Amino acid sequence: MSHQVDARRLLDDRGYSGQTIHNTNPANLLEKAVRDRITESYYWKEQCFAINEATLCDRAVDMSFIGGTYGMQKPTPFLCLTLKLLQLLPDREIVLEYLHQSHFKYLSALAAFYVRLTFDSVDVFRTLEPLLSDYRKLKRRTKDGGYVLTYMDQFVDDLLTKDRVCGTSLRKLPQRAVLEDLDQLEVRISPLAAELDEMDESSNQNDA
Repeated sequence: MSHQVDARRLLDDRGYSGQTIHNTNPANLLEKAVRDRITESYYWKEQCFAINEATLCDRAVDMSFIGGTYGMQKPTPFLCLTLKLLQLLPDREIVLEYLHQSHFKYLSALAAFYVRLTFDSVDVFRTLEPLLSDYRKLKRRTKDGGYVLTYMDQFVDDLLTKDRVCGTSLRKLPQRAVLEDLDQLEVRISPLAAELDEMDESSNQNDA
């Protein structure tokens, strides 16, 4: 019963007095129509009942795809667990543990999505950019209910460059170059660019 009361408090702006994210009720980071579909879904009622940060991992480990809504606007487990994280508001260290563990890729993807929703802009770049070198395969469920193949680095790139991912409108990030000009981020050299520079240097040495 306390779980249901806590969920109602999270979703009811009129009486919400808990921790805020970006100066708003954390639930508002997902659109109301999406929240309503989540809380009405079978997965939310059966699999998200009375779970905590530890048992949420078990649900995430069982996931086999990412995505937003599909078919008749049915929310994916990925989206349901995102709302559950917004209800739990785990400590930063726990989120980073979710993100950096190497055994369960869909738990990492869930954590990356949560980071994009909740961290400030500079921390989003600093935290997610290392995953641009993560090439694990992911399945993404499409709106028509089918599946497409993607990769962790592509998913993270979408999080850093797009305003809508997994059927969710994201807070707009400033351009990375702007944060570099403000000395809030160092200039990023991509692994590919570094590799090309090494090839050029090697080629010049051979020519000499």
